[in-house]
Amino acid sequence: MTPTLAPVLPTDDALRHQLHNEVHARPQAHIRLPALVVYVAVLNEDVSREQELAQLRLLPGQQDLALEALQGNFLRLHMEGGFTVKWERHSEFTRYSIVQPLPAEAGLDAERPHLAPALQVEPAWLAGIPGRTVAAVKLAMLEHEIDAPAEVLARAQRWLGGGDVLASQMGGRTGAGRAGMGHSMVVTDLQLRPCGFERMLVVFAPGTTETRAGRISQRLLELETYRLMALRGLPAAKALAPVLGEAEAALVQVTDQLVVKQSSEQDLLDALIAIAAKVERATAQNAYRFSATQAYHGLVQQRIAELRERPIPGTQTLGEFMQRRLSPAIATVAATAQRLASLSARTERASALLRTRVDIARETQNQQLLAKLTRGQELQLKLQTTVEGLSIAAISYYVISLLLYGGKALKSLGLPLNPELLAGALIPLVLWAVWRATRKLHAKLHH
Repeated sequence: MTPTLAPVLPTDDALRHQLHNEVHARPQAHIRLPALVVYVAVLNEDVSREQELAQLRLLPGQQDLALEALQGNFLRLHMEGGFTVKWERHSEFTRYSIVQPLPAEAGLDAERPHLAPALQVEPAWLAGIPGRTVAAVKLAMLEHEIDAPAEVLARAQRWLGGGDVLASQMGGRTGAGRAGMGHSMVVTDLQLRPCGFERMLVVFAPGTTETRAGRISQRLLELETYRLMALRGLPAAKALAPVLGEAEAALVQVTDQLVVKQSSEQDLLDALIAIAAKVERATAQNAYRFSATQAYHGLVQQRIAELRERPIPGTQTLGEFMQRRLSPAIATVAATAQRLASLSARTERASALLRTRVDIARETQNQQLLAKLTRGQELQLKLQTTVEGLSIAAISYYVISLLLYGGKALKSLGLPLNPELLAGALIPLVLWAVWRATRKLHAKLHH
């Protein structure tokens, strides 16, 4: 019976194993030279794993491939015939790599070799990959002495079909007697052929290990993929330029009107809302793309650094080419993103100014309204005082009239009274009594 081990650690975090195994999610490739890597990267937007699984099942002997095999975003299939098919799914794209032996007739002495007939998978299978192609490369890798870079470069140019090429030595010291020569040479023209593929040729020094060949192929293919993914922000930046120009001009006009005060607050508010809506829509549509461009550009620079290129006289290195051709595009995207953010901030500041103007106008209106109310209350008080005086006189008149009628009634009963004299004598007393009663009523109401 196997003894039960006592726990020596606290309970595992729920993500511990997932995060630990992430470093092993995409195992390093081992490529035996000479080799041909047929690489296709497609955008996987609206492409499900089920669709990609269906495509992989079309490969010979993979009819029973299970969906669970694709859950790790990486799968390497060893096919009959000595070649492998590698599937990798990323957030925006999926990569397919067919690694097979390089045909003997496609060696370094060949001139523009025809590689399509040697492809181990059917061309129809490649064409049926779900998604939209973003990168396609045929990478040939072989062994040859690289002590004479100029000679190797000339033969590699013929292999690519002539014309201008990019080339460099990669790596540092590779052994005794080879100080500073590097372990390999890469040559490419980054040209799309009629078949839709680019071509790259890597010449390794004899004795190169399979792991090094795998690392170099992965870096070069990732470099080209990330370069193209980084450039996807450029068309969006160019398309956004006129929209930003119109919004900036409209914002300047609104700001001028805020200064000269020739437009109503409602008109200015409507204009600012239109500008803000346009800016927010552009931000929502392009913010992710612009951020992704910067992230992919960082990966491009990292892969270039990992190649440790050394220049070959008469040619540009991949790093130099990327710096001169890619950097302006990345700068354009970054400037457009900054311009969009600046326009959003300026619109917010203009809105704040308009709110301040509206608040001041409202405060002025409130003060004017308060002044009108104060004047109305003063007039109302005066009117009330006048009415109260008339009311005292009227009440007193009716009281005196009642007293006069009462006096006449008493006189009719035989009492020796003069009603008119009695009423006249009581007038001051009645006036004082009515006035006094009114004052008491006011005091009670105020209390």
